[in-house]
Amino acid sequence: MKSLYQFIITPLEDRYDNVKQIGDKEFIVNTTIENHRFVSKKAKVIAIPSVYKTKVKVGDEVVVHHNIFRRWYDQKGRERNSALYFKDDLYFCAPDQIYLYKENNEYKTHLNYCFVKPLVNKSNLTTDKEVSLRGILKYTNKSLERVGLNPGALVTFKPNSEFEFYIGTERLYCMKSNDIVIEHEYQGNEEEYNPSWANSS
Repeated sequence: MKSLYQFIITPLEDRYDNVKQIGDKEFIVNTTIENHRFVSKKAKVIAIPSVYKTKVKVGDEVVVHHNIFRRWYDQKGRERNSALYFKDDLYFCAPDQIYLYKENNEYKTHLNYCFVKPLVNKSNLTTDKEVSLRGILKYTNKSLERVGLNPGALVTFKPNSEFEFYIGTERLYCMKSNDIVIEHEYQGNEEEYNPSWANSS
């Protein structure tokens, strides 16, 4: 099977991540198909586009856009697959819908995407739990590395540029290189913010 312009992928597990394991208890956290937060974003690559040069290989684990696997209801209330559904349990995926791929058991960013970890808000002047628009660079890319932005850099990003992802047990924000606008010096009191429930499986 050869694809010309798009990857062909299959869900790594179920298409929805509706159950969380906390201790010895299982909790159902979602019961709808519309909520994008609970759509599985992990996939396995079945075929790569023949006209596209990429480091992603057949068999690699990738993190993809939530709309690929998300189902929806039509006007008659019938449940439908996404427009990217191919057949069986296979889906098309454009190159810019892949955000991370796993190489030697480590995630690498794809194209110009990067991931930032939010910070705990220690200000007494607000009830917000995390610092707005600032975080620690977790997964960088070649364009950011060329300007000296490596993992661990303290950065500010543009408003409304971030998309929430859960990678392993970490809650991270995905964005593009040009959404990173400032690098800061550490003040010594920075602390990564990760909700306790993000550590559950």
